[in-house]
Amino acid sequence: MILISLQPFAPRKIFALAAAIICLSTASSFASAIFLSVDSTPYDRQMSRIRPILVSRSVDADGDVSLSLVNQWMGNLREIPYGYHIEWRTPAEVETGAPADCKGKALALYRRMQARGAKNLRLVIGLRAPTSRVTHAWLIWETKHGNYVLDPTFNFMASRAEELDENSYVPLYAYSGGRKFRAATSQLYATN
Repeated sequence: MILISLQPFAPRKIFALAAAIICLSTASSFASAIFLSVDSTPYDRQMSRIRPILVSRSVDADGDVSLSLVNQWMGNLREIPYGYHIEWRTPAEVETGAPADCKGKALALYRRMQARGAKNLRLVIGLRAPTSRVTHAWLIWETKHGNYVLDPTFNFMASRAEELDENSYVPLYAYSGGRKFRAATSQLYATN
């Protein structure tokens, strides 16, 4: 006896396909990365010092942040000498001009942009290149004119995400306000 199934797809496959479509439709187009909201990250303990800065909002900000102003801020932060610190430096500590690392410079830029009302801004922890031995911090800014990578440690101005080499700026985790994200490439997500 041969049994024929009237159901063309197994329920498990339908659920997996639906989940993939939903996740891909909400995915960021930045460097083939998908940011999945998570409750915690491995960096949460070190982020406790700067969490108030991440979640603060300017009440009177107009939200009009120009790319030229961001480039000016990046140039100013880029001129601060590099100096690694184990703990995250606050924007006030960075702006004294004392040596600062990528974490401090990215957070200082995040705070300036946030104070002016910038939307769709993420502080990212990841790898500058897949072969990097240490993590790096930068910002991703999604605007109606395109997505930008803001790295005041290495760059004097914003870079359009679409113009970057696909092997640069590999996100691992991101923070935006009080939200936390884990990054996954769309290829890896589709495979799983």
